[in-house]
Amino acid sequence: MAKELKLFCFGFGQVAQYFVKSLVSQKCEFDFVTTTTSKTSFNKKIFGKNYKSLFFEGNDYDPDILNELSNSNNVLVSIPPVSDEDLVLKNFTDEFKNNKFDWITYLSSTSVYGDKNGEWVDENSETLPTSSKGKARLRSEKLWMNLYKQYQMPIRIFRLAGIYSLEHNVINKLKNNTARIIDKKNQFFSRIHTDDIALALVKSIERPSSGEVYNICDDYPCSNEEVTVYAANLLKVPIPQKIKLDTIENEMSKSFYKDSKRVKNTKMKENLKVKLKYPTYKEGLSNICSHLS
Repeated sequence: MAKELKLFCFGFGQVAQYFVKSLVSQKCEFDFVTTTTSKTSFNKKIFGKNYKSLFFEGNDYDPDILNELSNSNNVLVSIPPVSDEDLVLKNFTDEFKNNKFDWITYLSSTSVYGDKNGEWVDENSETLPTSSKGKARLRSEKLWMNLYKQYQMPIRIFRLAGIYSLEHNVINKLKNNTARIIDKKNQFFSRIHTDDIALALVKSIERPSSGEVYNICDDYPCSNEEVTVYAANLLKVPIPQKIKLDTIENEMSKSFYKDSKRVKNTKMKENLKVKLKYPTYKEGLSNICSHLS
């Protein structure tokens, strides 16, 4: 990256943090600003980098966001829709229209594909989300793509599969006795480690491609049962008992398990030249286990 990167992160959850961590590890020259739902802070530090964290919640925000956006050349949007609204576009569409950016990435979800009965999907597959979350994500995607089409903004969309990380994973759930196996035939999920999402984001800056959609997932979709059994064997703990889907009380969890699909990552690997650090859950979970005391 020859040009100094000035990054603005709408939201600063685990994906954005891993992205910043990846940039630091690659010794990139960059500054960054984030948003937070708590009060503004000008003296934050992470991974050895100082940064500003500016208040933004609902329709209220620190007006300094406008100045920082105008001084940024790269924007990562990881804030999900709230009450079916894309709050970033609701509040800052004019700033996107009026400022020149090199790179804008909106993080969406593979939930936009809906239930495919275990069949494979790629970026050209029909989007028929079944969950309210998936429907809201798809509406946001369309709004971002309309901006690209109308104003030729350098926007791309990353559809993220089920995210796991060193901090959030099935191993921790097993240790906390919260892991469960859903008894459902022909159940397939795709996954992605946060390290590999960060890698894909860095690669997309190096290979800008406006108006594109990318599935971000590993090479091996499979059932949650397979992953949970593997993790239990790694830990040498009992395998959780199976439970029926209709016994799940949380509607969001229930809708998640209703969908079954296998997501292709060919475009990500060919266009962005991503070489996955964890091509399957086995490499990812084994690495997580190696960090346990």
